[in-house]
Amino acid sequence: MTRPVRIDGLQYANWSEKIFRQMQEGGVDAVHVTIAYHENFRETVLNIEQWNRWFEQYPDLIMHGRTGDDVRTAKETGRTAIIFGFQNPSPIEDDIGLVEICHTLGARFMQLSYNNQSLLATGCYEAEDPGITRMGKQVIREMNRVGLVVDMSHSAERSTLEAIEISERPIAITHANPSFWHEALRNKSDDVLRALGQSGGMLGFSLYPHHLKGKSDCTLQSFCDMIARTAELMGPQNLGIGSDLCQDHPDSVVEWMRVGRWSKEIDYGEGSKDNAGFPPMPDWFEDNRHFGNIEQGLRAAGLSDQDVAGIMGENWLRFFDENFGPRQV
Repeated sequence: MTRPVRIDGLQYANWSEKIFRQMQEGGVDAVHVTIAYHENFRETVLNIEQWNRWFEQYPDLIMHGRTGDDVRTAKETGRTAIIFGFQNPSPIEDDIGLVEICHTLGARFMQLSYNNQSLLATGCYEAEDPGITRMGKQVIREMNRVGLVVDMSHSAERSTLEAIEISERPIAITHANPSFWHEALRNKSDDVLRALGQSGGMLGFSLYPHHLKGKSDCTLQSFCDMIARTAELMGPQNLGIGSDLCQDHPDSVVEWMRVGRWSKEIDYGEGSKDNAGFPPMPDWFEDNRHFGNIEQGLRAAGLSDQDVAGIMGENWLRFFDENFGPRQV
């Protein structure tokens, strides 16, 4: 029997040959990688240059993924397709024309906000959420046109619901969990999950410990039971994995993720200095070699082979096929 495709909807690792080999060992066929947190356009291009060098250095391990067919090629050749995405709209600066340029350079996902208010939408740490801005509405339209997926993983409630409504193509929440399972500013309400499912959007389940019930001590059974419950809420065809794996980074990188250049003080995110630095991953998912554990856990939670294959990657692959290219008129 052919192994189902395995796709991770979000990682931000300290990339190295070691990690690329772990991806290969874990049978990970594609990963959506963050290539911008707070970078402007030129800085983002420098990050793309670095990835081009890695593609050149490790052609037997990784390749640039722009389409669903690229993921299929990676699987057939034993490699991992690397799909670029932004966790902030900072790479387009204040220029809507850069949406198409970024897509041309390979970007396939862009969050409309990180944790703060952006020019487009509101982040989940803001006290007030006025929703999608005037520019945000125009950028969503342009993203829909070229095939750059709207990602609302770090966005606040009203902004997320409005993005789902405004976007004429399905959006994604690439890395978050339901708030019914674990209350966190980044996790999503039942209202958001229902709207996401009804619109054909995708949710990638996060393994970042601050998003997990029990944090680093979260059990595989608890995680997979949560996925099974979410499947009842929004349909198993709309679910995938978005691990948010931040492997091998020093804790100083968390400062860049959360603070960027907007503050001179350290922002601890969800209100506690306990959230400083990277917490240990659960022992059943420490790196890319452990995707098989999730697959086994989903089966133990009572999900069918078809639903397990979908959640492990087939759903993401279908979503890529339908949403990575220009809108068909």
